[in-house]
Amino acid sequence: MAEAAILLAVKKIGVALGAEAATLAGSLFADEVSLLTQLPSSMSRIESELLVMQAFLGQIDSQIDNKLVLGAWVQEVRKLAYGVEDIMDEYVYLTAQQQGSGLGGYLKKVVRRSRNLVAWHQIAARLKELESNLVHLSQMKERWIKTARGEIGGSLNYASEKQLRLADSTHFIDEDDLVGIEENKKILIGWLLDEDPVSSIIAVWGMGGLGKTTLVTNVYKSERKNFECHAWISISQTYQVDDVLRRMIEELHKNENADKIPIDIRGLNHRRLVETIRSSLDQKRYLIILDDVWDPTAFNAVSDAINVDDNNGSRIIITTRSADVASLAHDGRKLELEVLESTEAWDLFCRRAFRKEKLRRCPKELEELGEKIVSKCQGLPLAIVSLGSLLSLREKTKSEWEKVYDRLSWELNNNPNLDPVKRVFNLSYNDLPRYLKNCFLHCSMFPEDHLLQRKRLMRLWVAEGFVEERGSNITMEEVAEDYLKELIHRCMLQVVERNYFGRVKHCRMHDIVRELAVSLSKKESFSAVHDDLQMVVKTGDEKRRLSVHKCGNELQSSMELPRLRTFTVFDPSMSSSSSFSSLCSNSRYLTVLDLQGVPIERVPDEIGNLFNLHFLGLRKTKVKALPKSLGRLHNLRTLDLLFSEIEKLPSTTRNLKKLRHLFAEKVPDPTVQTRNGRSGVRAPKGLWNLKDLQTLQSVEANMEFVERLGNLTQLRSVRIWKVRGIHCKHLCASLSRLRYLSYLDLNASDENEALQLGTWDHPHQHLLKLNLEGQLAEGTMELPLFRALGSSLRKLDLAWSGLGEDPLRSLSQLTHLVYLKLQKAYDGQQLWFRSGWFPNLKRLFLFDMPKLDQVDVEDGAMPRLELLVLDGLPALEDAPRGIEYLTSLQELYLKDLHPEFRERFEESDDKDKVRRIPYAYYIFEMDDQTFYERLL
Repeated sequence: MAEAAILLAVKKIGVALGAEAATLAGSLFADEVSLLTQLPSSMSRIESELLVMQAFLGQIDSQIDNKLVLGAWVQEVRKLAYGVEDIMDEYVYLTAQQQGSGLGGYLKKVVRRSRNLVAWHQIAARLKELESNLVHLSQMKERWIKTARGEIGGSLNYASEKQLRLADSTHFIDEDDLVGIEENKKILIGWLLDEDPVSSIIAVWGMGGLGKTTLVTNVYKSERKNFECHAWISISQTYQVDDVLRRMIEELHKNENADKIPIDIRGLNHRRLVETIRSSLDQKRYLIILDDVWDPTAFNAVSDAINVDDNNGSRIIITTRSADVASLAHDGRKLELEVLESTEAWDLFCRRAFRKEKLRRCPKELEELGEKIVSKCQGLPLAIVSLGSLLSLREKTKSEWEKVYDRLSWELNNNPNLDPVKRVFNLSYNDLPRYLKNCFLHCSMFPEDHLLQRKRLMRLWVAEGFVEERGSNITMEEVAEDYLKELIHRCMLQVVERNYFGRVKHCRMHDIVRELAVSLSKKESFSAVHDDLQMVVKTGDEKRRLSVHKCGNELQSSMELPRLRTFTVFDPSMSSSSSFSSLCSNSRYLTVLDLQGVPIERVPDEIGNLFNLHFLGLRKTKVKALPKSLGRLHNLRTLDLLFSEIEKLPSTTRNLKKLRHLFAEKVPDPTVQTRNGRSGVRAPKGLWNLKDLQTLQSVEANMEFVERLGNLTQLRSVRIWKVRGIHCKHLCASLSRLRYLSYLDLNASDENEALQLGTWDHPHQHLLKLNLEGQLAEGTMELPLFRALGSSLRKLDLAWSGLGEDPLRSLSQLTHLVYLKLQKAYDGQQLWFRSGWFPNLKRLFLFDMPKLDQVDVEDGAMPRLELLVLDGLPALEDAPRGIEYLTSLQELYLKDLHPEFRERFEESDDKDKVRRIPYAYYIFEMDDQTFYERLL
């Protein structure tokens, strides 16, 4: 983890040595002949030293466990890296303080220079001391770590052997303890023994602890007799290719006479080892297991020795935690393991916890507590087995089990009986690249079972400085999304929900994994999670990232956290605004301040002191106005005011030149069923000069703004309210300049204003989502606009459009559309979905169209439709004609249709046509409650 801390420190040095900071510093130090002039060269030397140290740590970081000398040295390296980060923040802060404008600005600079001169010299002295400490650390490594005889090399071997022993231990699991593997076992045996003569690669994959090795071991022991030769090879994270090949030779010849094994295989070079294995496998039907493969190169390294293209019906099974490794398998031969169902999890727990008893049943008085313990495991077999084994050694009393449940985090980190769980987690964590470690630990700051939103995570990781640049053609947010995908592919996070396009929308961290990650974060001084804010105040001096899950009381007005970089609150009961004045004054290096959902009403003027602030989150607060000091936040990247009480941004917002994401929207009507149920903020002058803006949601239109919107060429997402007809020509011209635009939401000012999009003739191919709320000018549906968007648009939402003609013929040009919603959009009586239309549509919503009395679906229309919602169609007497052709339909929801709809439905053949739909419901409301009644 220390290498990840160094990564942040090196990035801060880069900022301090950047062109802007260097120019300012050069003018400041022009007249100095002291230590100050040596600052840049000193920082460069420290940067070089840290980069070499980082490379060294990259070799040993996964071997630190249980090595006291090495661990102590790494702890000192981490402290030093954090010290560098502190000094660099101070350097940039003091440099920025010298900026000003006009005569007043000049005078202020003179005063500040004199006042800060002592601080500058302190920085220079601290850097000099830090360089000395780097030399000392290097000497310490030579003196102590090498003295601890072969600790580094020994730790490599020890770690490899420990990992192999962990894998081998699964070979001796009792058959009686195998639960929930029958279906997967049947699939795996079917792949092994099918009649296909072409050899195939099979992958069994999933997060650590799911029982991949256990499953494959069970199949291997029962089916290896069907192959002429077989071998089981565990691949450690620190594998040596030739060692793997030697073990393969020993396995292949294990049941043969000793003279069949090549003489002195320890002395064979790589070429001879490959030749020996090839000879052993030649013309034979073999089964080879490569267990716990961490990356594709490990398989590629040994594949030369295995003829994977023979026609003898050979099979290779790979177990892995990585989706990239699993992709090596042949088509249709990837088996992704899932967590156990609740009944299976309980069965496995009882078998372990009561293994000494004949019936292996849980006493009634322990069932509720036992179920709570099992629920913590969330179906992870290794955690269930380990906790069950631990409890089997304890008294079967409620008080004893409550002790284990209440201090589960401590037990996971300190009880030897739970070491297997901790080792599996550590292996996965240590295998992460350095750029992912901070991102992963950051996820542990969220509360248990919290849904992690993709977009929020991306913006936070960028703000924290965790994301590295990857070329000029890809944004930092896109890199952050790649990071998230990689964590998911490595099974460190679990996908909960995907959007209509297949992109991750929400993910989560497994409870047991989170418990271990929280402890690791605390150990590594990365972050702390607290339920008692008073303890934070008492012990918070060294806190760098703080996540408050429960407050218990108000923030103290004297709270001082001078080293704090991130402050996040998840408890909506914290309501004190005055206490944040202290936080802003005493934690001036804050990078992230996220108060989402906290009902504060005021933001203090001291917010402007947070020069280092990159992320300010006030979503769902009661803040009504922002102070003008906001404009001093020159490094702010994200300003999130969504669903707050703010109606107007301060004029100083135009000074936020680095702002990338601006969210500001009110929802006075929570149901959002009324026209203009939401509203944006009034755009201050100069907003169009914030050239780095990627997200702008939501602002109210005015002529000057729509004319200059095209200046914001980096915009990806924009929502504009109160658009009038006189704005549309200039708005369309501006939209044509936004070549990266992927989401557009336009809302007309009232029912008499029409959105006139006729001059928007060059929509860019990045546009994925389009929302148009308000009357559409006559002829809109015949515009070339929809043809131009045919290959890009995935989601379309039309509301209050006032269309008199069936719009589906024009919309059918949107062949890649996945989501379509028509709400008060059409005043006609019939909608006709013809064959071949909407080939990729998955979700269709038809809302609030009072005249619509007929919906027709031809065979071949919407072949992939999964969800259909018909709501607020009082003239619709019958189910859509041709609904039987929607063979992919999984969900059908009906509400507020013709009064005789239910009766006619029951008497018609429609009920037989929808019988195959798994979820078909009629929704009605009674006494302010919503009820779902099955149609059949």
